[in-house]
Amino acid sequence: MRAVAAWGRPPGGEGRAAAEDLTNGSYDDILNAEQLQKLLYLLESTEDPMITERALVTLGNSAAFSTNQAIIRELGGIPIIGIRINSPNQSIKEKALNALNNLSVNADNQIKIKVYVNQVCKDVLSGPLDSAVQLAGLRLLTNMTVTNEHQHMLNSYIADLFHVLLTGNGTTKVQVLKLLVNLSENPAMTEGLLSAQVDSSFLSLFDGHVPQEILLRVLTLFQNINDCLRAGGHLAVQPPFPKGALFSLLYGEECVQKMKALVYHDDVDVREKVVTIIPKS
Repeated sequence: MRAVAAWGRPPGGEGRAAAEDLTNGSYDDILNAEQLQKLLYLLESTEDPMITERALVTLGNSAAFSTNQAIIRELGGIPIIGIRINSPNQSIKEKALNALNNLSVNADNQIKIKVYVNQVCKDVLSGPLDSAVQLAGLRLLTNMTVTNEHQHMLNSYIADLFHVLLTGNGTTKVQVLKLLVNLSENPAMTEGLLSAQVDSSFLSLFDGHVPQEILLRVLTLFQNINDCLRAGGHLAVQPPFPKGALFSLLYGEECVQKMKALVYHDDVDVREKVVTIIPKS
């Protein structure tokens, strides 16, 4: 059933005008269920890109509140917002991803949002590097992988995510690393991470001059993988990973030397991370 049929159509042009008033940026109160219903109807019924974008921004802002996250789902709003990620208008696509990102904090909402994960992955990997759309998609994927429930959906995209990590700017690097760190905490994802084909330039992220917010996350990624291997008793016996895989980079001699150098890093957090991975003798 279409959401409009479930809610009923707002009366005449006045209902539409009232809904548009909620998107003008001067409405500061938290929206109630009736107002959210009007906004969702407006979003579903309009083809005007400006109104669409404003409605998505307002819904996204409203979804920052936990109560509204549930209301929007119960009103059938997630698919109405979700379909907008397919818009050719990059600004609309970004705003839709941002709204889904806020909605995805709610575990029940994730069940409905997961149908968009494959499309979001494809958009992140094929869209313009370092773009607002790419970052919005990465943020959504990061929220969707905070728990282990949906992480398996990213298995086939891991190598490509490492490519984005290595080619993106600092902001993109941080966001990809947040996502990869989430995956690395799950032992079920360890084999997929370690078997991914990753360019050797990945090791440059372990250099001492790398910005702290990147270096600490790269070390956390390594630490989590290490912990998962140790817990499974796999560090003593090297599993058969293909040549050029992340495993050969992390456990190769070049990385060992870089880690030894980081033991003397100026930042105490970096030093503490390193000794948990390669303890001092």
